[in-house]
Amino acid sequence: MILKCIKVVVAAAFALVSLNVSGQDLLARQAPIDRKLKAVDSVALIRQIKAEKAAYPAYTLYPNWSNERVHAYGNTVTIPDTFRIDMTGFHMPTEHTKITSKFGPRRRRMHNGLDIKVYIGDTIRAAFSGKVRMVKYERRGYGKYVVIRHENGLETVYGHLSKQIVNEDQYVEAGEPIGLGGNTGRSTGSHLHFETRFLGQAINPALLFDFEKQDIVADSYLFRKGNNRYRRNNTSSKNVSLMASSDGTIRYHKVRSGDTLSRIAQKTGTSIDALCKLNHITRRTILRPGQVLRCS
Repeated sequence: MILKCIKVVVAAAFALVSLNVSGQDLLARQAPIDRKLKAVDSVALIRQIKAEKAAYPAYTLYPNWSNERVHAYGNTVTIPDTFRIDMTGFHMPTEHTKITSKFGPRRRRMHNGLDIKVYIGDTIRAAFSGKVRMVKYERRGYGKYVVIRHENGLETVYGHLSKQIVNEDQYVEAGEPIGLGGNTGRSTGSHLHFETRFLGQAINPALLFDFEKQDIVADSYLFRKGNNRYRRNNTSSKNVSLMASSDGTIRYHKVRSGDTLSRIAQKTGTSIDALCKLNHITRRTILRPGQVLRCS
């Protein structure tokens, strides 16, 4: 009788062990399936995010999508006091480096972009990935032009083209050809009129792009409301020396870890007061790595 009971207990224990092993095997077989499902879910999510970005880049910033006007926003948007614009993933719009007209007042009008010398037929490329908002012609202005809204919040304008090779609502990648250089519209010679705007606010492209070096000024740009342009008409004669170096060029410094105003002033050969005036900051302003300061 005792021997029979022992056999029953051993059989039951063996059955439990077998069941446990079988369960572990099932879990082991299921694990790769779960990982595959997660991978599929991740791929689907990434595709969905890309589709939403392509459909409406920077949708959290802009109130609408309109192809009626370049400057379509007016008072319909709330301009943040500051906003950091990601400049990575860029492509220079042209390989040419000569600036023929700078940003600022010109012949009693505000010139809201840079004019870069290009020749008729030269390839013009998208500065960042984004969606084409406008492909239009303006006889007394931009001529044939393209406006693209980008995922980083910027909108770029490409004017005086001889030919547009993209369509409205088309998604383009950074570096993709969008047009050919030309001399259409209000133009006195073949060139590219290039604008950078944030929520309709013109930003001096020279603060973002270094055409001579064919590079960006920094990996990010800190947009400050009302402080993104070079206004010579607002500069008193007392401060002219702060606005440009002796050779007329404007110099910048990208803040690195450990930099202070005094250290930057020493490196760039200027004064702390000059740095504060040029950048509309105070001696107590906290500097952040990646921030770009104007030094002349």
